[in-house]
Amino acid sequence: MNVSLQSAPPWIAGSVNRRILHAASVVTAATLLVKIAGLLKDVTVADLFGCSDAMDAYLAAALLPALLVNLIAESMNQALVPTLIRVQEHEGHAAAQRLFSSSMLSVCMLLTTVTAVLALGARSILPLIASRYSPGKLALALMIVYALLPSILITGIASNCTAVLNAFDRFAWPALAPAAISLATITAALCFGRVCGIWAIVIGNLTGALIQAVAMAWMVHLRGYRFLLCWHGSSQASREVASQYWPVFLSSIVASGGLLVDQSMAAMLPPGSVSMLAYANRFVSVVLSLLAGAVSTAIVPHFSRLIAYRDWEGCREVLRTWLRVSAVVSIPIAAALIAGSHWLIRSTLQHGAFQMEQTAAVTPVLGLCAIQIPFFVCSRVFYRFLVAMRRTDLVLICGVLNLVLDIFLNLVLMRWFGLAGIALATSLWTVSTFFFLWFWARRLLPGGPNESFPTKEAR
Repeated sequence: MNVSLQSAPPWIAGSVNRRILHAASVVTAATLLVKIAGLLKDVTVADLFGCSDAMDAYLAAALLPALLVNLIAESMNQALVPTLIRVQEHEGHAAAQRLFSSSMLSVCMLLTTVTAVLALGARSILPLIASRYSPGKLALALMIVYALLPSILITGIASNCTAVLNAFDRFAWPALAPAAISLATITAALCFGRVCGIWAIVIGNLTGALIQAVAMAWMVHLRGYRFLLCWHGSSQASREVASQYWPVFLSSIVASGGLLVDQSMAAMLPPGSVSMLAYANRFVSVVLSLLAGAVSTAIVPHFSRLIAYRDWEGCREVLRTWLRVSAVVSIPIAAALIAGSHWLIRSTLQHGAFQMEQTAAVTPVLGLCAIQIPFFVCSRVFYRFLVAMRRTDLVLICGVLNLVLDIFLNLVLMRWFGLAGIALATSLWTVSTFFFLWFWARRLLPGGPNESFPTKEAR
């Protein structure tokens, strides 16, 4: 259906950037609180476990469930939201409810399947991540993997419900909900850490994930979307979601492969390197979540609506505005983080089991990781536009190129700089991502408001 710009709702023409700014501000404020809770969790965990073998084992084990949730649930979110918004706008709430129920059933089945696969294959998969772990350390990591298996389905449900709420302009509480995991982990660590050791963190993680999932499912219900796992048959909308899902899913596998490559190569370095890389990435991830996460979350529903109504000039204006805003905000923050990396690590982590020598080792890793910040933040604007345009095939191509580049750069740079070389490699392939997505966003954006939608099939 070709909808002209004149038939678009009044809000399309005027206030998109203001709405995005408001939503991004809400998400940023909520995410800041979540990251403060996460930082308090990291400080608590660092005080109890430092860069110990137990902490290395937990990080290796927790990576697998987190990656699977990202692969299955987050991929579904990116494929579902643009189509769900289009269906809601043009076909009504009942059709959107059917699409939501069918998609939720599909993602739950996929999450359950991969949970079973991980349960059966963990003994073979985990040594690939932790190739240099001692037998005792590897055995502990394996037990933690089994304990965290329920979190895959629980966290996936929370993720899908959060995306649906964001799609219909509900941002504050969904953005705050992940704090439940950090707060539950802090509580469990303080109450049981001395007795249960690393298992206190496992208990806290599972408890917090369950609280988050229940809260998000309830909010979806209040928004008018019943949490039903029901298949309503094949439709044009469900087929569209499926066609967009698999490229995003495969690109997520490739991106996750990059994380596994980084962690696996860090495990080849001296003991404690995996923990050091994780601690450095924690600080960068806070900034990326506050900036890239907030903007990309806020911009998705508006890109989807603009594209649904073929408002290409509106898309162009949103791209220009938020690219400038992202650059102006992220560049000074990255520079400050690079300059103050030693002070930041010393002030937040250097106590208990985390000593001065570890601060000195983590400082250059953090500095080189921070280089990626402006490129990553700006690239997310283009990324979300391409996904909303349903050109997820380009996302997959970009991911494959980056994985190859990451492996090559890791092999070269870690020989020269050790663990810091892995951080630098990550920043360099983030630069390549920015330029790739920028090129294709400019090339695919139609020149006028009434041009037909440039889908992959049309091209």
